[in-house]
Amino acid sequence: MAGGVGSRFWPFSRNKHPKQFHDVLGTGETLIQSTVKRFAPICPNENVYVVTNREYKALVAEQLPDLQEGQILQEPLALNTAPCIAYACFKIANQNPAATIIVAPADHVILRDQIFLTCIQQALEASSHERILVTLGIKPTRPDIGYGYIQYQDNGNLPLKKVKRFTEKPMLKMAQEFLESKDFVWNAGIFIWSADSILGAFKEHLGEVYDLFERGTAIAAYSTADEETFIEAVYKKCPSVSIDYGIMEKADNVFVILGDVGWSDVGTWNSLYSISDKTPEGNVIDGDTMLYDTQNCIIKTPQEKLVVIQGLQGYIVAEHDNILMICQRKNEQQVKDFVTDVKANKGMMYV
Repeated sequence: MAGGVGSRFWPFSRNKHPKQFHDVLGTGETLIQSTVKRFAPICPNENVYVVTNREYKALVAEQLPDLQEGQILQEPLALNTAPCIAYACFKIANQNPAATIIVAPADHVILRDQIFLTCIQQALEASSHERILVTLGIKPTRPDIGYGYIQYQDNGNLPLKKVKRFTEKPMLKMAQEFLESKDFVWNAGIFIWSADSILGAFKEHLGEVYDLFERGTAIAAYSTADEETFIEAVYKKCPSVSIDYGIMEKADNVFVILGDVGWSDVGTWNSLYSISDKTPEGNVIDGDTMLYDTQNCIIKTPQEKLVVIQGLQGYIVAEHDNILMICQRKNEQQVKDFVTDVKANKGMMYV
């Protein structure tokens, strides 16, 4: 899934060039390139499908040149994750009804690839034999209100654990209670299931979405010259709904596999700060800087510009293209408000 904008990571992530197409960690690879590479040991390149906004097709093709045109699925509108997943899963099922499918965001970071692949392989094995929906759960390290939470039943050492309930982005007090209870994990938004299982779940829980995309099977539109026209018509009628709300919260065959995989959605500046190498002063630096009496900051500025900073404690200093943002790290949730206000007062050229 590579269609999001990632506005909480503004001004680095912008409408024209979202974070999945940036080298966020300074590794020489963009996030989407790292994601595809991560799955290479278990998923051959010809089985990779990228669902993205039509506007980003050229970026995907440029950064993943080994993909064929039919492997880049273009959404005419952004309608959250359920339509995106339905589109890809119906197309894959049309080619191979026995397929087992991994759904992964293109803009997440996994630091422990081998542990991650072991978890995914266990989930693939279970999903190929049982009619279940599996999600990856991450042990929470803080009461973060920006993530969804999963409560699970403890069944000992079995890798897959039955899900009791999903809770989307709770209030701080509730997130603190989840952290203390020890039986909640963050929902990483990575899913594993068979084509049959997920299409059955769409039919049962999101019938309107199922009927719209199933029509493509009935008229043999997938992987033909008619696909683009068909998808254009479908998206005009399709509701905007997340896969979590539309299916995962309602289904009774949902399991979670726990993995200490070094996961981050890099959704905010603080999430990038938490996984990045730090100086002895606690600073995360990407740019040409000279710092004085400055601690616990994240600074990401153009390499061709010298930045001199004195006296900042716990700030975000981020410059990209024509925008410089300086914001306290503790107030990073306001970044989305900044984007809204900038759009209203300064125009779309800044978002």
